[in-house]
Amino acid sequence: MAEILVDVRHLTHEFRFPNRQRLRALDDVSFQIERGEILGLVGESGSGKSTAARCIMNVYKPTAGEIFFQGINTCDSAAFRANKKLLQTQRQFIFQDSTSSLNQRMTVADIIAEPMVIHKIRPPRHTHRAEAAFQLHYVGMDESFLDKRPAELSGGQRQRVAIARALSMEPALLVADEPIASLDVSIQAQIINLFKHLQQEHGFSILFIAHDLAMVEYLCDRVGVLYRGKLVELAPTKALYGDPRHPYTQALLSAIPHPDPRTERQREYPDFEAMDFPRDGTFTEVAPGHFVLM
Repeated sequence: MAEILVDVRHLTHEFRFPNRQRLRALDDVSFQIERGEILGLVGESGSGKSTAARCIMNVYKPTAGEIFFQGINTCDSAAFRANKKLLQTQRQFIFQDSTSSLNQRMTVADIIAEPMVIHKIRPPRHTHRAEAAFQLHYVGMDESFLDKRPAELSGGQRQRVAIARALSMEPALLVADEPIASLDVSIQAQIINLFKHLQQEHGFSILFIAHDLAMVEYLCDRVGVLYRGKLVELAPTKALYGDPRHPYTQALLSAIPHPDPRTERQREYPDFEAMDFPRDGTFTEVAPGHFVLM
């Protein structure tokens, strides 16, 4: 039986505004991430994907529910304080915008070494610079980049540096929030292949959030579908793409672009704003590992 690394139980998160209005971004969401698997979260903008990632990483405090990482309840203040170093090193976040997530005044060597300096971790290769060079090599860059600053790098190179910084902590969980959305298509494929290669090498788990359904299909072991804050379907990737059960999942997959230009021009895309999909029901297992809100 696979080991559960992350266990999200009945997660609800509301944003509160000064006029006392509330926006429920996540509504009773439950899922698990197994050790060594890549779980994808998909859905339209505003469906709650990034909110879920930020709750898992303790950027947001959930309104209700619990999140366990390696058996530690990260929503419990006392448990978090008692395991703070483990939680801050074993979970790493990769953001969509690599420009704002990297300190523009620091060199690549200093950026990669920064987590080790902050947490007072002795570099396995004796010096911070040697460790930075090793991590750069892992993400397909050489030592000539060590003294460069983020402004001197391309978007794809900056994202590779962000990945190298995360890997320097040897994490058990990598949370990647739209890490390829701001990159050119050719660079997106390189970064996705890099994720796949690194995961196979290191064996860490990845929570991968993306709009590109084709990339998710290629990379992920399982996929969860969020619709207006509700998890409506969760299944192994092959089962979800081959036999989607929820109407929203079916509509979402029907919008994947077709490689044939003639076929693509003749297609009619669903108007998601004009459609209203069911959000009530019970999360039911309709096939082994395949859950649908129905």
